[in-house]
Amino acid sequence: MARSSDSVRYTFGTGERSSRGSLSATYSGATGNTDTQDFAAGGRYTLRNGDWGHSFGFAFGYGEANGVKNEENAFIVYDVTRSFNDRFYVFGVGRLEVDDFASDRKDAFIGFGPGYRVVNTDDVAWRVQAGIGARYTELQNGVDDTNPAGIISSRLFYRVSPTVSLTNDTDILGSETNTLVTNDFGVNVALNNALSTRIGYRTEYDTDPLPGLKSTDNTLNVSLVYSFN
Repeated sequence: MARSSDSVRYTFGTGERSSRGSLSATYSGATGNTDTQDFAAGGRYTLRNGDWGHSFGFAFGYGEANGVKNEENAFIVYDVTRSFNDRFYVFGVGRLEVDDFASDRKDAFIGFGPGYRVVNTDDVAWRVQAGIGARYTELQNGVDDTNPAGIISSRLFYRVSPTVSLTNDTDILGSETNTLVTNDFGVNVALNNALSTRIGYRTEYDTDPLPGLKSTDNTLNVSLVYSFN
């Protein structure tokens, strides 16, 4: 979310000093036979200072139909990386997701591990990383637990033209409770130096949903993104 032409988050090596941030917002509403409202917002700030990198992100979504809430979720994440060369790095991550309409009402993870930049250019960047840590989950039925966990992530950036770029973020987070697979694909079109439009398609798959809940959620959204340095 809020990932407009965000190559600085994907390409980095030793010695770089840079920063970039972005904010996004999405709203849709309908009246008539069905009254609906859907709102989503997100943001990310990335700072590179020599061999160290820091990234902060958040997202929030809310929806209702005929006055009844049918969506409410929030997500925050912090990543830190330490580069050893333009390919190899280590990372630490802390993340928390709260979703009133998913099997895991609360899902928190903190961990660390190695990462590798398979491709590392300004126009095409792909990095993969894997780590271990601890995961806390609280299910909608009130059952909570803390278990050892592992995470595998992929981050892909491709600049199609000076104004169009593609991103694809994949995360696989697993523990004794379940395995959660998320994939976020985005098409970013720059309108000017600060504003862009992002068309995103996000899929979340839960290997062990609670009875009555589906294992897969798909979300399509169009967002206006403001980027700043």
